[in-house]
This record gives sequence, C-alpha cells and structure tokens, in this order.
Amino acid sequence: MWMMTGGLSVRTLRVCRKHAKLPGKMSQTPLYERIYALVRQVPAGYVTTYGQIARLLGCSARTVGFAMAALSAQTDVPWQRVINSQGRVSVRADGERHHLQQLLLEQEGVVFDSSLQVDLDRCRWRFAEPPFENI
Repeated sequence: MWMMTGGLSVRTLRVCRKHAKLPGKMSQTPLYERIYALVRQVPAGYVTTYGQIARLLGCSARTVGFAMAALSAQTDVPWQRVINSQGRVSVRADGERHHLQQLLLEQEGVVFDSSLQVDLDRCRWRFAEPPFENI
C-alpha cells in the first residue's frame, strides 16, 4: 500500500525526485517541453502512444505519462491524444479523467470499438522522421 501525498503516491514522488522533476515544476523541464512539442503535433482525430513519444525522445513511457499528468487544466497541449500501446485510454488514479479523455477523443472523431479500444493502424499519428532539431 502506498501512502498518498498531495494526490501523488510516495513511490511517484520518489521517481519524480530521482529525475529532478518535483511536483509544481515538472512541466517546466526541457524533456517535458520536448514531449509537449511532439504531442502538439498530433492533429484532432489521431492519437499517439506513451511509448511512441518515448521512443522518439529516448525516454521511458512512464516519463511521458508523468509529463502528461503534470499539465495544468488550462494547457494547450492536447493530452487526450496520448493513449497506451494497446490502443486504450489508461485508467487514472482519480477514477474519472479517463472518461473525459475518451469523450474528448470521440468528439474529435476517434472511434472506440466495443472493448474501448482504438484501431492504432488507422488512428496512430505518424511523426516526421528524426532529427527533431526544432523541438
């Protein structure tokens, strides 16, 4: 059982501290800004995965997840367009935000099948090939 501190588990805080990404300052790191720049490239009606972003930037999918979680409610980053490698919206600890994510994606034209999965072959955004000098 993990003790919660300000909405984050002790384990999460340890991982964040290990990477010098403390809550409140997480969205300001250069790596996070590179993650956000890639996510901003994904147009409405398409999705990307945590792993796809991670591979392009040389970080872990978990780090991409932490970057998405660090965004404020007023962000211009289309966080809803990042889903897991199975083509599903990942359930979050708050218990509700994944419903909002699915709703936002559906409003953008992303179709979920009866098992709440997106066809990644059809909906996955194809990024330009590296290098990403402007990111």
